[in-house]
Amino acid sequence: MALEAMTARARLEATLDAGTICELFEALCGGDPLSFPGYMSKLEAQREKTGMREALLCAQGEIDGMRAVVCVLDGGFFMGSMGYAVGEKVARCAEYAMAERLPLIIFSASGGARMQEGVVSLMQMAKTSAAIERFKNAGGLFISVLTHPTTGGVAASFASLGDIMLAEPDALIGFAGPRVIEQTIGQTLPEGFQRSEFQQEHGFVDQIVPREEMKKTLSQLLRLHGFGKSEVRA
Repeated sequence: MALEAMTARARLEATLDAGTICELFEALCGGDPLSFPGYMSKLEAQREKTGMREALLCAQGEIDGMRAVVCVLDGGFFMGSMGYAVGEKVARCAEYAMAERLPLIIFSASGGARMQEGVVSLMQMAKTSAAIERFKNAGGLFISVLTHPTTGGVAASFASLGDIMLAEPDALIGFAGPRVIEQTIGQTLPEGFQRSEFQQEHGFVDQIVPREEMKKTLSQLLRLHGFGKSEVRA
């Protein structure tokens, strides 16, 4: 069974050392490019409900004393969908991490692209993928953490581009859901299809990490990649 949903702020606080969290690009929010009926009022309702301006929360902080940029999608905000603001924040965080020579860690939880923003939302797939590729080509370390669910345009873009791919147990990971796939191909899928354990067995996920061990695992990975030796990297 997939783990209970975790808010983006709670995830940040569980991942970064106390007192080190500095939110990035917190004022950035999207608009209504299609004048989609009711979209702005629903957006305001989401903001009031979650206390977030958008579905992605980004921060610079420390993990066991090692600086990092951490982004977290909140599934409670429009199902963690990616519109302009989410894509722009991912791109800006990749650029910031590249300039500061920091590792980038993104926790994904999403139903996909935010269709109320139409083609603008779909463009974010290319924009975020290009930003992550520039970051990686510059020598940056990108750790992608897939939580339940990671689907649609997010799964088909930046969430799948990690140098290291981690996942929480039993998370649903894939572009389309299993019911849609079964209806499309007219076949019954294997048991556990698209769950993180299935994805690890087939080479897409490097390691499944229980939530209570996530910070320790991230700390170990950062140290293995030399981020615990700031005097050497300076």
